[in-house]
Amino acid sequence: MSTTNAYLSVAGLDIDIVFKDIKNLHISVYPPVGRVRVAAPHRLDEDAIRRAVVERLAWIKRQREQLRDSDRQTERQMLSGETHYVWSQRLRLDSSRHGRSKISVAGTTLWVTTPADHREDQRRALLDRWYREQLKAAVPPLLEKWQPLVGEEVQKFVVRRMKTKWGTCQASSRAIWLNPELAKKNPRCLEYIVVHELTHFIERTHNEHFVELMDRHMPDWQVRRDELNDAPLASEVWDAK
Repeated sequence: MSTTNAYLSVAGLDIDIVFKDIKNLHISVYPPVGRVRVAAPHRLDEDAIRRAVVERLAWIKRQREQLRDSDRQTERQMLSGETHYVWSQRLRLDSSRHGRSKISVAGTTLWVTTPADHREDQRRALLDRWYREQLKAAVPPLLEKWQPLVGEEVQKFVVRRMKTKWGTCQASSRAIWLNPELAKKNPRCLEYIVVHELTHFIERTHNEHFVELMDRHMPDWQVRRDELNDAPLASEVWDAK
């Protein structure tokens, strides 16, 4: 099946367009962040696709709100046996050790050590801080690599939890905001987001110019983007064997 890709911005939403050898247009909203994709026949032009998106805009926004409000993860109780992800590696949580608060990784085990009287929320807060530290340590080398290649510099980066975005940039302050959930993903995905946000300093929308820049700097960026959006977020329970 022949396919081509394009991008469109409608009412503040960035839309991925995939032209295919199909008869009818289809609009989909994908978890976890509500990415909108339109599969369109080759015969349709941008204006026709834009009209179709506008007609379904209320539905699209409802779908995005449901994804944003839904609990996409199994409730985390921070107990031994849960699965957590660190840089896409699936690890088994072990919170049986007590002592000075610290987190470490050994093999496939994520050790969360806290004083014996620490509650679930305190263990969770410790792990959240640790994820943020992992991300803060990983970003500077990426900025050092990519800022001269893209030709843009940031004044600061901020790790901030966001419901619907992996990252964003603030042109006025030359800042990049990154979602701490990225520390659970493959490092390739973080690198993609850094390049993506640096490129937005040049081109604010996902138009053809933006795509050209991304293709030039990171030819496999779409593969990384799909990997990021398809990666697991759930906190699972390991079978006892």
